[in-house]
Amino acid sequence: MSGSIPFYQKHHRHYDHGYRSRETESKLSQYQTSSRYTAGSSTSAISTSRGLKVSSHSGLEASRLSPVPKRAKPTYLAVDKENQIIGYVVPIFRGSQEFVTGFSNTEEARVRDTAAYMARRDLFTSGLEMERSEQISRRETMRESAERISLNKRIHEHGEHFKRMNEDSLMHAPEFVIKPRSHTVWEKQCVRLHCTVSGWPDPRVVWYKNNVAIDPIGNAGKYKLESRYSVHSLEINRCDFDDTAQYRVSAMNSKGELSAYASVVVKRFKGEIDESLPSPRHGPVSEYGINFQTHIVDKFGVSFGREGETMSLGCTVIIYPTLHLYQPEVQWYRDDVLLSPSKWNHMHWSGDRATLTLTHLNKEDEGLYTLRVTTKSGYETYSAYVFVKDADAEVERAPGAPLDVRCLDANKDYIIVTWKQPAVDGGDSILGYFVDRCEVGTTHWIQCNDTPVKFARFPVTGLVEGRSYLFRVRAINKSGMSRPSRVSEPVAAMDPSDRARMRGTSAPWTGQIIVTEEEPAEGVVPGRPLELQVTEATKNYVVLSWNPPGEKGLEGVMYYVEKCVSGTDSWQRVNTEIPVKSPRFALFDLAEGKSYSFRVRCCNSAGVGEPSDPTEAITVGDKLDIPSAPSKVVPTRNTDTSVVVSWVASSEAKELVGYYIEGSIEGSNVWEPCNNKPVKATRFICHGLMTGEKYVFRVRAVNAAGLSQFSPESEAVEVKAAIASPAPPYGITVLECVCDSMVLAWKQPSFIGGADITGYFVDYREVTDGVPGKWHEANIKAISDRAYRVSDLKENRKYQFQVRAANMAGVGIPSLPSNTFLCEEWTIAVPGPPHDLQVREVRNDSLVLLWKPPVYQGRDPVNGFYVDIKEADAPEEVWRGVNNKATEKTYIKIKNLKEGERFVFRVRAQNKAGVGECSDVTEPVPALTKPGTKEIVVDVNDDGIVSLNYEFCDLTPDSKFVWSKNYEEITDQSRLTIETKGNKSKAIFNTLGEEDIGIYSCLVTHTDGASSSYTLSEEELKRLLEVSHDHKFPIIPLKSELAVELLEKGKVRFWLQADKISANGKVDYIFNEKAVSQGEKYKMNFDKNTGVIEMIMESLTPADEGTFTFQLQDGKATNQSSLVLIGDVFKELQKESEFQKKEWVRKQGPHFIEYLGYEVTPECCVILKCKVGNMKKETSAHWYKDGREIKSDEHLGFTEGVLKLEIAQISKKDAGVYEVVLKDDRGKDTSTLNLTDQGFKDLMNEVFSFIANSSTPLKITSTDQGIRLYTFVSYYNDLLQVTWHYKDSAIAFSDRIKSGVVGEQLWLQITDPTEKDMGKYAIEFNDGKGGLRRTVELSGQAFDDAFAEFQRLKAAAIAERSRARVAGGLPDVVTIQEGKALNLTCNISGDPVPEVTWLKNDREITSDDHCILKFASGKFASFIITGVTTSDSGKYSILVKNKYGTESGDFTVSVFIPEEAGGKKK
Repeated sequence: MSGSIPFYQKHHRHYDHGYRSRETESKLSQYQTSSRYTAGSSTSAISTSRGLKVSSHSGLEASRLSPVPKRAKPTYLAVDKENQIIGYVVPIFRGSQEFVTGFSNTEEARVRDTAAYMARRDLFTSGLEMERSEQISRRETMRESAERISLNKRIHEHGEHFKRMNEDSLMHAPEFVIKPRSHTVWEKQCVRLHCTVSGWPDPRVVWYKNNVAIDPIGNAGKYKLESRYSVHSLEINRCDFDDTAQYRVSAMNSKGELSAYASVVVKRFKGEIDESLPSPRHGPVSEYGINFQTHIVDKFGVSFGREGETMSLGCTVIIYPTLHLYQPEVQWYRDDVLLSPSKWNHMHWSGDRATLTLTHLNKEDEGLYTLRVTTKSGYETYSAYVFVKDADAEVERAPGAPLDVRCLDANKDYIIVTWKQPAVDGGDSILGYFVDRCEVGTTHWIQCNDTPVKFARFPVTGLVEGRSYLFRVRAINKSGMSRPSRVSEPVAAMDPSDRARMRGTSAPWTGQIIVTEEEPAEGVVPGRPLELQVTEATKNYVVLSWNPPGEKGLEGVMYYVEKCVSGTDSWQRVNTEIPVKSPRFALFDLAEGKSYSFRVRCCNSAGVGEPSDPTEAITVGDKLDIPSAPSKVVPTRNTDTSVVVSWVASSEAKELVGYYIEGSIEGSNVWEPCNNKPVKATRFICHGLMTGEKYVFRVRAVNAAGLSQFSPESEAVEVKAAIASPAPPYGITVLECVCDSMVLAWKQPSFIGGADITGYFVDYREVTDGVPGKWHEANIKAISDRAYRVSDLKENRKYQFQVRAANMAGVGIPSLPSNTFLCEEWTIAVPGPPHDLQVREVRNDSLVLLWKPPVYQGRDPVNGFYVDIKEADAPEEVWRGVNNKATEKTYIKIKNLKEGERFVFRVRAQNKAGVGECSDVTEPVPALTKPGTKEIVVDVNDDGIVSLNYEFCDLTPDSKFVWSKNYEEITDQSRLTIETKGNKSKAIFNTLGEEDIGIYSCLVTHTDGASSSYTLSEEELKRLLEVSHDHKFPIIPLKSELAVELLEKGKVRFWLQADKISANGKVDYIFNEKAVSQGEKYKMNFDKNTGVIEMIMESLTPADEGTFTFQLQDGKATNQSSLVLIGDVFKELQKESEFQKKEWVRKQGPHFIEYLGYEVTPECCVILKCKVGNMKKETSAHWYKDGREIKSDEHLGFTEGVLKLEIAQISKKDAGVYEVVLKDDRGKDTSTLNLTDQGFKDLMNEVFSFIANSSTPLKITSTDQGIRLYTFVSYYNDLLQVTWHYKDSAIAFSDRIKSGVVGEQLWLQITDPTEKDMGKYAIEFNDGKGGLRRTVELSGQAFDDAFAEFQRLKAAAIAERSRARVAGGLPDVVTIQEGKALNLTCNISGDPVPEVTWLKNDREITSDDHCILKFASGKFASFIITGVTTSDSGKYSILVKNKYGTESGDFTVSVFIPEEAGGKKK
């Protein structure tokens, strides 16, 4: 990306020749190297401005061309440290030439001097020094300019000499260095197309408009052609609508011809160019050195909304180059009127996307929306229409809301409100309109008129001067009132002169007007009002206007209005009570048809003035008539969803507001509005129509007086895309060449114009010495194939070709001339290139490629093809083969593609001599399944007819279904019949057979390649023939075959169920090949809704042994099912039937529904229970065990038809035979349960299973005797069998290893464990079914921890047993009489024998004669006091101690005196 100005806009005489061809540059470089003008070193200038880095770089390696240093091309792009463009820098100095390309050494000095001069001027402001510096700069500039001119002249002379000396080596065909660029401009603006062409000899350049050469002389002033230094331009002055065309520039010399194309689109404003759309600046911005390119993508389309909704319109804008700090001007227009941000319109620019949000749609928002993006280099626009429909009416059949409410002629107490009538009247004529007003700042709406007005204008009076108001309008018909219109802009009731004065102030608007007047002149009666006239007259009101009297300075003037019936002299004052302030007045309640004259008087505090001159007599009535109906409505095709409607304007239409267009599907008589906002043009595009339907249209005009009658209906027009001539074909290649003819091939145009291409026309011309001749027609009659042999050519001559495509709209423009081909006979041995490559059935991972074989076969016939593939963006080196073995077919299905990747393909043919030239490469194809893609579906109908069905929803009006077999179109319908209806097509096999095997495909034309295929292989053919046979000779399907079952009372039911059978189905019942019918023995039933067929017999007898058959028939469909009942099968069924009959009899009285059984609860309780039925109050139930009745107690229960007997803790004594007997007057029933032997064992095993499952995981604990393993169960039974295992072997118990049960704990005690006891232990619960085992690993850390705990507990136990103890014998309190002897003895234990110490009041005492202390045999300690005294009272303790511990025993001795005791008793 270069920031410099394109060189074709520089002063080329002073610009280097870097744009020459590479050959010219190389030769020139060699010549200059050898010349005496070999250059020295080159320099470049780097300048900085305001901290920004500005770099200058050269565009030509011209250091050898001049003895002076090379000049670099300037760039005015400012970059940051990361080389990102951030803005522009204005050059420090410009010379006399507008485009200076660089600085010489002298120029650098001049710049330095100039900088110094600027500094001196700032400091000293010396005029003399400034003038001297400027003279020096001018002289230096002139000298440098002369040097450059001289140098360029010498270079040019050397170049011309070198060209003459080496003319042949320098000659080459024209080449566009820069092609012309397309433009979109507004009407009456100028546009210039530029291009730069290289070539030798110098090419001759001709400009064409739509392939017609442009003659600037014949169109004087319109076109201007310029050609300077290989830069050619076409300027079109004051563009108009007819200048919209495709422009071609053709460059030709002796080496060839080349063309380039550009389009010019001229867009028209409403009327003249609006001032709000300023004329853009075209071309590059010279002062900044950059040319912006703007592209609008991701555009919004024609949009539809409804009143009250929110709509967003947006486009993505790409501006190149991208500048961080540069912002384009983004503007939105509606109907060519610039939009401003408001509460209705929100605009947003994100830097790359412009968005307009319509916050609350109203019909005023309908119109053509244009996005305009303006840059320094020009602008780009995009437009699309927005339609707004009426919101749903609040009252059914009520009219739509009026629109575009505006306020006109606002004065002190008077405003005219105007609006536009709605397009929808609800089906009934609109009776009139109501105008509402609301003061700004409030929400209270007041109706201004008591009766509806039909005129779309209404004068509102009685306003308060200085206040602002909003207005809205509602329409009414006989069904009801419409929704209110969008409110008007706020308007102030004030004098227009005051408003004009206030408009110039900058004070913010507050909604309150302050009225100021000049200093009044007191006591002066005002003069007459001036220029009284009737400005508006309808049958409802008349509006008068006048100018105030000419005198200034009068006190606030007000007015009285007077009227007079014509023919009389009686003037009557209209506003007798309150004079009006505004020079406007509306008179109501005038008699329609009468004539009146009016006059006005001024008044103030000084009095009432003279009347004005009266008006001419005015007859009350509508002066504005309803417009006449438009005529000649002509619809024309536009797109597949829109139609262009044009009409002749109303012949009598004053103050026309616009037109409303309505459309209706032909024959429906249901009219829908095409626009809800009047359009003034006589041409409108109606969008949102249904493709393929035929519509008729009508138009009516509207003005303030009302809506006209509808125009006559138009002719019906079918909605489909308009057709145009096709675009040019492209890719012309030669498929075969002989001595006098060539076979050409080309590709179909990318745009076919909306209609099938009917043929092609080929032109050729001879090229002699690089100069093309005139074009000649190769074929007069159009050819349908995209290959054609051009005959009557001359051998060894060169030719160019062009092709034009034609459709029903005409012949399109020709293609670009082909390459130049030599007409000489091909003699190569290998075949020529295949051609006409087509891609079908594109899916996410596959596609089908078709081609046509080469026209030139080579020395031998073609025997196969190779297909190559590569990614579209990959280099040529990565082509890879699809098939390793040549295929003889001209089609191939390519699989395993990467989803979303774009691929290109080519094909090569081979014969015995080898592989030939590659075909042209296809266009890039993305591997993506398009939304809505469907596949071919095979179907077999009821008659066995096989068909292939394909459906495509997005058909265009010209789409057709094309069926092919092996990708060759089916034209012979002897094997297949094609039927197409709507968007579905069907290929029906007439007689399906082996000759129909192949690939069937269906292509939908005029689409984006919709196609699908179906492969009919041998296996598929076999399957379809079987299905077809089943459909031809149908069998009634059965959900179930004939079966038998027993019903209540032992009845026997034979039945089957058909899967599908109609109401006309029949059934024959056969027994042993004889038909049976309805009777006492057989009861038949056939439910056709469910397909159930049954036959019921009361019972079976030996005579019923045999075969039963049901035969079904439904139309031509049949079926039958048989059931054989003989031998043991019949006997078992008969026996079961008799049993069921007895059972039924049993159940007539009290009976057991479920016989006696047992249930074990989680708490290991056993409950015997049975379920009974048909019980009543008198029914008794008795329980028995071993023949003895069990007395009723709390264990018996009967709830919800269930009898229960609970055994809480079962044991062997509970074994026995249990029986329950039910009986009443209807009979009795008995149920028995044997719980002896095996029955009891099974019961206990179930109990044991519950116990086992309740057990906790086996755990390890330690005691002072050893290690104990234990588990807990929720309930323990003495009959439970438990086995302990050690290392998977049962443990043999001994004195050291024991097991036991404590409560619900089961344990295993290992006394004095050793390391030999380490291992896996388990406890196994035996429940008769395999048992349950809980295990624990007593080893490793678990054993070490348990053993350590055992040692600790053992030591603690030993210490506890051996420590000193006071075993007993001492009382707590001893009460003794004085003088008595006290003898206490206690037991002492401990090993070793403890030491004994006696204490009194916590002090040690010793044995003496009074207190004798003894310790005998190490077990008995005695405490003896021979004669106690009161001094012996106190607390005594014995303390025993050995190495394992200490213990004490306390007692209290209380000594009393007998006398005291006796006194206390008394």
